[in-house]
Amino acid sequence: MNSEIKGEEKVSDITLDLFGMTCANCARRIETGLNKVPGVEEARVNFARETAFVRFEHTADIPELLSKVESLGYSAKEHSEANYKETEQLHKKEREKLRTRFFISLAFALPLFYSMVSHFSFLEFLPNPKALMHPWIQFLLASPIQFWIGFPFYKSAYRAIRNGSANMDVLVALGTSAAFGYSLILSISQGLSQGDFFFVSFWAEGLHHHSIPPLYYETSAVLLCFIIAGKWMESEAKGKSSSAIQTLLELKPENARVKKENGWSEIPSEYVKKDDLLQVRPGEKFPVDAIVIEGFSSVDESMLTGESIPLDKNKDSKVFGGTVNGNGTLIIKAVSVGSDTLLSSIIRTVEEAQSSKAPIQKIADKISSIFVPVVILISIFNFLLWYLFLETGDIGSALEKSIAILVIACPCALGLATPISILVGTGKAASQGILFRNSEVLEATSNLDLIAFDKTGTITEGNPAVTDYKFMGEESDLLSASASAESGSSHPLGKAIVSFVEKKGYKIENPMNLQTVPGLGISADIKEKRIKIGKLEFFEQKENVPKDLFDISNRWENEGKTIVWARLYGFEDPNWIIFAIEDTIRENAKSALEKLQSLGIDTLLLTGDHVSVAQSIASKVGIKNLHASLLPKDKSTILENLQKEGKKVGMTGDGINDSPALAKADVGFAMGTGTGVAIETAGVVLVKGDLEKISEAIQISRSTTRNIRQNFFWALAYNSLGIPIAAAGLLAPWIAGAMMAFSSVSVVLNALRLKRT
Repeated sequence: MNSEIKGEEKVSDITLDLFGMTCANCARRIETGLNKVPGVEEARVNFARETAFVRFEHTADIPELLSKVESLGYSAKEHSEANYKETEQLHKKEREKLRTRFFISLAFALPLFYSMVSHFSFLEFLPNPKALMHPWIQFLLASPIQFWIGFPFYKSAYRAIRNGSANMDVLVALGTSAAFGYSLILSISQGLSQGDFFFVSFWAEGLHHHSIPPLYYETSAVLLCFIIAGKWMESEAKGKSSSAIQTLLELKPENARVKKENGWSEIPSEYVKKDDLLQVRPGEKFPVDAIVIEGFSSVDESMLTGESIPLDKNKDSKVFGGTVNGNGTLIIKAVSVGSDTLLSSIIRTVEEAQSSKAPIQKIADKISSIFVPVVILISIFNFLLWYLFLETGDIGSALEKSIAILVIACPCALGLATPISILVGTGKAASQGILFRNSEVLEATSNLDLIAFDKTGTITEGNPAVTDYKFMGEESDLLSASASAESGSSHPLGKAIVSFVEKKGYKIENPMNLQTVPGLGISADIKEKRIKIGKLEFFEQKENVPKDLFDISNRWENEGKTIVWARLYGFEDPNWIIFAIEDTIRENAKSALEKLQSLGIDTLLLTGDHVSVAQSIASKVGIKNLHASLLPKDKSTILENLQKEGKKVGMTGDGINDSPALAKADVGFAMGTGTGVAIETAGVVLVKGDLEKISEAIQISRSTTRNIRQNFFWALAYNSLGIPIAAAGLLAPWIAGAMMAFSSVSVVLNALRLKRT
């Protein structure tokens, strides 16, 4: 929990882990309830992450917030890094229960489904066991699904009605109960009318000699089985998205080496205090944010900045928790510890961004909030009209007509409208190397106005390479000696030179008398000749750096490239060479951005690199707007400001440093070649890291969203047409069921058109 002083009031932020939600309406009910608690300034519930972010004054306390959630029929507990694993285990158990319920429902629903499809004319060759058509056997198969598997839908529907709202669970409970209840009534009435309540004669006389009423047990059972499968898949997706936070937490080393009176002692990292002196050896992670007191090393800060080139650190340099020490031992002094470190702030940023409200609410819930109450009222009014006035006293006839209304209003087509389009749309996207996390992401992608891009590993390949070189003297000697001197280096710049020379085919020798000057360069003997290689400052002024090379170096630096100088001694004439090194641009980056612009999408470059480098990259790929020298939180702040202007923004990145911005954006696009944190945080994953797939994702999203709207129209059109016909007594329940089935078929056929678009 975090606190701040606002005027004279103390304001605190807290994140709660929630349990028991089944739909987006549950999230809205909890959010509304928390916002009504005195002292709460803001409450945001995220259904995908199953968390609530609450900002409150001192007049509200945590037990009061927890009590409010429990009063609404759910459970909650305070979220913290310490109990993260425990919370994940509880959510995992919920997912396992859903999986078990699905397979049990599948076992009961399959025989009913078979009994239905075996009557289709094109499947009449299938054997049709008489037992599967027996009303009470169908009742026994459908009952566990209706009342055990379907119990959470009844529970959620009750909560929704109790709180004065209606959601898809109300539709599910209403439609399946109507189909099941109508079938049960027919089973009982038919048995009583024939004096054979248990249909004993059915077995003796056979199917064709006995009148079997039109039953709808399979309708309710198969529908519930389908919906449970969707809930299970949805819960699995939510579980994967939360693993991004766990990966961030794992960046923190478990132990730290702290200075004690009698030497260095290892203690758990969470016990490090401000101003403690710590020792960090080569290859170890920094446990806290600190200042270097002693030593020199290069530090890999790619998890923060995304830049692949390590930064040199010496006395008074800042280092950050979670970053990786290079080849030197450092003595550091702790400055920020615990929740105050930069890594912890990144984790909080991702959590808060993921807890924000979804930009587009589910269309089905909006429709059902109006549609369900109207259908219920029509059904009740129609029953009273027929029973009291049109066919006075005939309760059976009035009930049949009212049930026909409920059957025609069954949410089969409405329930299929979104998932079937999502299934086809995401399947098509997956075949093209594009993975959408969920339907909300797919919907949001269709409305993007702007997409921001990280530079390293996104616009560029993420691997420094030699792009240019210029020399004075013997080319072969200079290239071979430079690579030989760098052959033992782990620095990315040195590796780039070695790789470049190897591709040229020059021999690389073993260096002798290798000496390193921290932060400047190295010198070595190569075949009895001395070479120095490194920064320009590594060379003394009296060495008379050639002006021509100096001018070329300045030009390359202005283009955003890193320059490495080398001089080979032992010749009468000076032998100099300079290398220009930069992160190479992805081959199709420019064409990918041009395709986005043709779709009306603006582009923006966000990078932790220097302005000159950012400008050079942006000009080459056609990006006009950019922000450089950014920390991870800066990127998410820029996106937040754009959102406040009313823009729908996307973010494309590949590293841990991009995760706050990926979470803050309306849609995050992660390169599949990037880190696991970026992939799990983003809403869309580009499997092969192909930037051109972004424009394809947008096109698929737009066509799928349009298809969903069409499905809703036709689903409601069938229902709206059928309801007045049923109310007039011109639509028998079995015809209503046929219309309901036909509406579902039309929705499926319409969704399948996506494969051809």
